[in-house]
Amino acid sequence: MAFVPLSYNLRSLLVRRSATLLTVLGIGATVAVLAGVLALQQGFATLFEENGRDDVCVFLRQGATNEGDSVFSLERAQILMKSLPDIERPEDGQPLVSSEMYLAVRRFKLDGGETNVPIRGVQPGTFAIMQTDLRIESGRNFVPGADEVIVGRKLVDRIRDCELGDTLVLNTTPFKVVGVFDHPGPYKSEIWGDRDRMAEALERPVFNRVIAKLKPGTDLAELKERMESDPQVPCKVLTEREYLSSQTQAFSFVLRALGVFLAVIMGVAAVFTATNTMLSALAARTNEIGILLSLGFKPWAIFVSFLFESLVLGLLGGAAGCLMALPLNGVNTGAMNFQTFTEVAFAFRVTPDVMITAVSFALVLGLVGGALPALRAASLRPTEALRRD
Repeated sequence: MAFVPLSYNLRSLLVRRSATLLTVLGIGATVAVLAGVLALQQGFATLFEENGRDDVCVFLRQGATNEGDSVFSLERAQILMKSLPDIERPEDGQPLVSSEMYLAVRRFKLDGGETNVPIRGVQPGTFAIMQTDLRIESGRNFVPGADEVIVGRKLVDRIRDCELGDTLVLNTTPFKVVGVFDHPGPYKSEIWGDRDRMAEALERPVFNRVIAKLKPGTDLAELKERMESDPQVPCKVLTEREYLSSQTQAFSFVLRALGVFLAVIMGVAAVFTATNTMLSALAARTNEIGILLSLGFKPWAIFVSFLFESLVLGLLGGAAGCLMALPLNGVNTGAMNFQTFTEVAFAFRVTPDVMITAVSFALVLGLVGGALPALRAASLRPTEALRRD
């Protein structure tokens, strides 16, 4: 005889309903915590990584890791904008390029506390570049040169003075909120205004980045190499997708480390629960194991049988954990982006990758928890097992 019939193990789990349920819930709770942290990380990463464009380039100061670290003087920004032959020019002849100012400003939250909110000063070219992605949801766009701003829709319910018609004081200058805009990427957590007025109000007479839409067929590798050694304005060149993806590394690392830490701590308890469950099953079924061995089943078949039972417990626990985490999908939250130290609003995303990782972890817990009981069951001698009560 080769393997013990799987129906034997499934019936055993049904007979021991209470112990089975306790183990499934223990593993499920551990898996739910891991899946929740991973869903948070996926929501944050997806917001950045899936909404960048490959036809838009971001120019930063050499050595800068984000636009907050990057600085261009007025003269250098103008030279860069006017000297690039790779910028797309529509029929009107105006190049699709824009220089922007970026600053994190401390603002009060509606539910109490403070946080850093990104303030971006933009030129009309920014709207021309992003016209396919950015949409004014309510109100209107600000008038260039006026003390007006538009706010991302994720800020309206989170930050004070961000509703349509409110007055937002930046430094000592009051700006009227004239519009609320939406964008599929992280810009919907920012406040936008006229670049020149923002620079004056916030006392920032510099620019942080230059963005441009490239001509179709532009050799990006050649452009990056050329701009690295440019004699007038040497700079770092990234596609918008590359730039946004780079902004997720620090926060994603922290969340993954947190998820692993919590999973290990809670996983130890889940493993003990699974081990105790299988050991109790071993004690209650010693005579049955003796009968199976007497019928000709090999010790390795007994080992595989018990190990399969523990894997079923892990699989059920993984499914339970995913079901516990599933209601988090789409829930809005906010977190600090450690690259720019500004708060970004996003939603949990329970993706297939999250669920596969969670179930795989549950199977590992079941495997580790069932290894010792399975080994003990396989090491029993038929005559000794039959004599035990």
